[in-house]
Amino acid sequence: MNVSARNVFKGKITTLVNGAVNAEVELTLPGGDRIVAIVTENSVRSLALAVGQEAIAYVKAPWVIILAGEPEVRFSARNQLAGQVSSVRKGAVNSEVTIALPGGSTVHAVVTNEAALELGLKEGVPATALIKASHVVLGVPV
Repeated sequence: MNVSARNVFKGKITTLVNGAVNAEVELTLPGGDRIVAIVTENSVRSLALAVGQEAIAYVKAPWVIILAGEPEVRFSARNQLAGQVSSVRKGAVNSEVTIALPGGSTVHAVVTNEAALELGLKEGVPATALIKASHVVLGVPV
């Protein structure tokens, strides 16, 4: 299946915390990086989510917020994925920024060219990708 989301993370569910309405699902990627998603309890049932199950997390690149350098502020975003910028591809209005994570995964973000310039985003610069758990869409292989 092809999807329009630029970020596709395959891994295993390592934590599943059920709630009255929503559940928190932690997906651990092969290199050890972790992605947290908030899904409805209906999704937990319909996808038959369980610890140990393989799953895929999808995140659209415009939903990723980038912090350049070392974070000096705490954030409410559940996913704070620190790594290094591995590429910046400039377009007419926006740039696609790729951050390499320590475990070998990559996160793609789309930011304005102005933001990329202001943040000093270039290859080798430390950066953190912030992704709200509610912006992560989960899928399971059939």
